Amino acid sequence: MTTPCDIHKIIRLRAAAVALAVAAAVGTTARGQSVGEQAPFTPMGLGGAAPGSTQSRLGPAPGTDAGPFAAQPGQDQPLMGAGGATSVPRVPASISTPEANPTAGTRSMAAPTPLPVPPAQLYGSLSMPEEDEAAAVPGGMTLDQAIELMIRENLDLKSKALEIPQARADVLTASLLANPIFFADAQMVPYGNYTKERPGGQTQYDVNISHPVDFSFKRTARKAYASQVVRVVEAQYQDAVRLAMQNVHTAFVDVLSARQLARYAKASVEGFDRLIRATELLYERDISSRADVSQVKSQQQIAIVGLEDAEENLRRSKRTLGMLLNIPPEQAETLEFDGVIEDRGPEPPPTEELVRMALEFRPDVIAFRLGIKAAEAGYGLARANRYQDAYVLYQPYTFQNNAPIGLKSAYSWALGVTVPMPLYNRNQGNIERARLNINQSRIDLAAIERRVETEVVQAAREYQITRDIVKRIRTEIIPASEQSKNDRFVLFQNSQVNVVSYLDAQRVHNDNVKAYLDTAIRHRRSMLNLDTVVGRRLLP
Repeated sequence: MTTPCDIHKIIRLRAAAVALAVAAAVGTTARGQSVGEQAPFTPMGLGGAAPGSTQSRLGPAPGTDAGPFAAQPGQDQPLMGAGGATSVPRVPASISTPEANPTAGTRSMAAPTPLPVPPAQLYGSLSMPEEDEAAAVPGGMTLDQAIELMIRENLDLKSKALEIPQARADVLTASLLANPIFFADAQMVPYGNYTKERPGGQTQYDVNISHPVDFSFKRTARKAYASQVVRVVEAQYQDAVRLAMQNVHTAFVDVLSARQLARYAKASVEGFDRLIRATELLYERDISSRADVSQVKSQQQIAIVGLEDAEENLRRSKRTLGMLLNIPPEQAETLEFDGVIEDRGPEPPPTEELVRMALEFRPDVIAFRLGIKAAEAGYGLARANRYQDAYVLYQPYTFQNNAPIGLKSAYSWALGVTVPMPLYNRNQGNIERARLNINQSRIDLAAIERRVETEVVQAAREYQITRDIVKRIRTEIIPASEQSKNDRFVLFQNSQVNVVSYLDAQRVHNDNVKAYLDTAIRHRRSMLNLDTVVGRRLLP
């Protein structure tokens, strides 16, 4: 015969099997893509969270553990006495108690999807423009304005922000008092009537109320745990904002690089106009051939194609940034952005100071520190769950019907208490699990601190190296290449070299300009990446 305990065991086993199947499915999906493979860009995606589910959009809260709050032997079960006893409710205590798990299950969702860094497209040649890149853009949106707009309008962040009031709602759930149990019954009801030949006790009618007494302070422990989880979730949301800012950084630099690439391509087209005029002049003087003129014009068409592609790449970059800012694509294409690629700001503090700042201010590190306190609160809750509630019973109405024996019926009341005998610790495994979770959370904190330190050191080194390379290319390589190209042009005008020789010099210069632009963009990204890994805005 299947007992209620067997039924509960079967339900728990089936729930565990479903959980394992879901975990296996998620793991398979996560392993389906290699580390080096770049998926199509989906800004701040939903990850594995099912639409409409109760899973957190912010990821697992550090320091939390489902163990102490799952179904466990120490939770309150019906303690009222044997069947047939007088003045005893026969209903499960679970109907009167609030939900034992104040966090509504394990929260799981991956971090926001980093924005991939697209390679700069190049069709045709490039030339350094004469005007200053830092020229003001009337009404252009700055990076600070873009970040402010993203925090206010980004739909994914709006969704994640709702995790905080949901966590506060868990505090409310955890603070709920258990309801008393109302119970009414009729006992000693005969089949027919009692007689002298078939005597029986009086028919009795009872009304009683059983009120649980939380003498181990489980409710206080639940509130403490849920309150700590709120602080962890708030830190996780701040980290989600930090990662979203990194995506805006990447998209903003992509716009600046695409704009600069378009400016370089436009300067190249204008340079070919001068070369065509010089070649045609030499052709009119019978110094160069028609083939030379045709070759220069074909190179100009390639440069025009490169300009058109660069302009479309700029519009594409604006649409990507507009998606992060919740701006329609048509409106995003018309936006102008005020910023420069060149590093014109002050140098960052020393690496040791950057590491200290990151460990102090990065919200993911703060979340793991708060997670240790949450794990300690979970340990306190597991210990509080060692004992079941006591029940105080008040029976204000008992009616004994003595009419069948010709006597006056009687009314009475009763008072009782049901207390579990703490002979056994019914929660030993969950207490040990919660204690180990504290140590595990401390190890996790040490691991993320080491990771943050490494990230800061690598970001600082990247900043230093790219800054030196950009400076060397701009001050040494580009001027020499530019001078060589101009000298070849003078020689071409004087008929000392042919147009092919000049185009070769132009090609070498084009490669140097492309190398400078790529390195300048790489350095600009290193600046913003340094802000991200430190968790503070240090560089413009």
